[in-house]
Amino acid sequence: MAAVGVRLVQKVSATRAFAKVAPHVIPALDRAVHRLTRGRVLLSAQLLPGVILTSTGARSGLPRRTPLACMPEEDGRGWLLVGSNFGRTDHPAWTHNLLTHPDASISWKGRDIPVTARLLVGEERTTAWKALLAFWPPYATYQARVEREIRVFRLTRAAG
Repeated sequence: MAAVGVRLVQKVSATRAFAKVAPHVIPALDRAVHRLTRGRVLLSAQLLPGVILTSTGARSGLPRRTPLACMPEEDGRGWLLVGSNFGRTDHPAWTHNLLTHPDASISWKGRDIPVTARLLVGEERTTAWKALLAFWPPYATYQARVEREIRVFRLTRAAG
């Protein structure tokens, strides 16, 4: 995507209107397209890399599939996930799921990969947050809009 297009999308995604509409529209579209293309395409990944996270519900114990933007790490063995919830007040449900059940899986480029999630804190979170802001600047707007600290998780391939 051209630099002008990326900047426009970043600007739109930082608006309050986008925060109200996007959580209802984008995940549904992503799930439908992902299913129709047998895991090969995520619409939102045309702009940002994305995964479908399959986690275990914190209360229900049932599998929960959530399309999410991610930042792949340079070593190819990890991904950063940001619980921005589009700058909405509450932490997204998938973050509660990972805190309760850190073993999960992702669909990444059409492959299912077992992962373990770890909430980043302290200096490790600070370092990751700087990289995330360089990667997708609207995260700063989302954080400024809420009082909670946005959760950042590192997913790594599960052993075995």
